Amino acid sequence: MIEILGTTRLVGLLGWPVEHSLSPRMQNSAFAALDLDWAYVPLPTSPESLEEAMRGLVALGFAGANVTAPHKLAVAALCETDLPSVNTVVVREGRVKGFSTDTAVLPGLPCERPVVLGDGGSATAFMQALPHARSYSRRGEWPPVVGDADLVVNATAARDDVLAELDPGQTLIELPYPETATATAARRAGATVVNGLDVLVAQGAASFELWTGRRAPIEAMRAAVGLPV
Repeated sequence: MIEILGTTRLVGLLGWPVEHSLSPRMQNSAFAALDLDWAYVPLPTSPESLEEAMRGLVALGFAGANVTAPHKLAVAALCETDLPSVNTVVVREGRVKGFSTDTAVLPGLPCERPVVLGDGGSATAFMQALPHARSYSRRGEWPPVVGDADLVVNATAARDDVLAELDPGQTLIELPYPETATATAARRAGATVVNGLDVLVAQGAASFELWTGRRAPIEAMRAAVGLPV
């Protein structure tokens, strides 16, 4: 293996594009908070280059990576995993193992009658975690019916359209950030909104712990993305 930057351990973000992501800022702040000699770097990867990039993680001595759109489903076929969608890989002794931390925000939230909006990698991860959920997407059944739901997961990329109208007593998990029109409408209606930055921190903390074996410094990660600590 090639060693990079001396003893510095590298992790990164595979996606297309990745320029918008706050993950590098958040994870590098977490490494600094624990005085770890680690670095997190963006790895813009086109779909055509994905298989080569996965091999490159091993060849370059990466400790792992996060995976974002549009690669979560494809990466599941390129690593060791039983999951249909992968957003975190861990590299150990030449083996690449796949995990999903997409749903790390779920504990403590109501999920007896969940609804998932979308059909991409993140939506797939939530459907895996919530097999009793109803699923809606523009390529399938649409528009969504959420009146009886206690939890709605917006796992779409739509920003300007209100995809579903929520009421007080319902909870929305919003994956995109900044806040979308769906989340703004839900908040104004009195629903509980778990915003995309809270989701990002939960996902990122779980990935951090998979890579490092250390408890994630949540306050440092929240501060890095502008959330109150």
